[in-house]
Amino acid sequence: MVRVREMEEADIEAVSAVRVRGWQAAYAGIVPQGHLDAMTVEDDADRRRQWFRHPGRESGDLVAVGDRGPVGWVCFGPSRGEVSGVTERVGEVYALYVAPDLIGTGIGRGLLTEAHAAMTGRGFETSALWVLQDNLRARRFYERAGYRADGATQDDVYDDVTLSELRYRRAL
Repeated sequence: MVRVREMEEADIEAVSAVRVRGWQAAYAGIVPQGHLDAMTVEDDADRRRQWFRHPGRESGDLVAVGDRGPVGWVCFGPSRGEVSGVTERVGEVYALYVAPDLIGTGIGRGLLTEAHAAMTGRGFETSALWVLQDNLRARRFYERAGYRADGATQDDVYDDVTLSELRYRRAL
């Protein structure tokens, strides 16, 4: 049985492990392997602790907790960019990761549902997110959750390799 709750500082190591292992699994063959191999749970946890303690942090964090502790994490908050032609308040799902061995079990869907409810509670009317163009599994997941690509793109560079991201949106 997995339940979703607000993330606590004590969850940081487990969340970082989910995030790093999630990156390494989801982006294998997309992001350069050297970049994925260089990721460590310790470095991620150090960054996450600084960010978690940041005064005025506007993001929300939820964890999916099972018998072995946190097995999924979602982070969301105000949209970090302009969404042209949209007048309503836009929130953004910044990150969503599930332990690789538990992908497809409904944990990601549960986290996303709870994030949507929390964003609605904060007054957001639309949710946006960015997904790597070549991450077809994630794109299908978000499309099943009602997201659609809105035509916006941005590029990220990993070890001198440029990868395109697509922005997806859905009404809350």
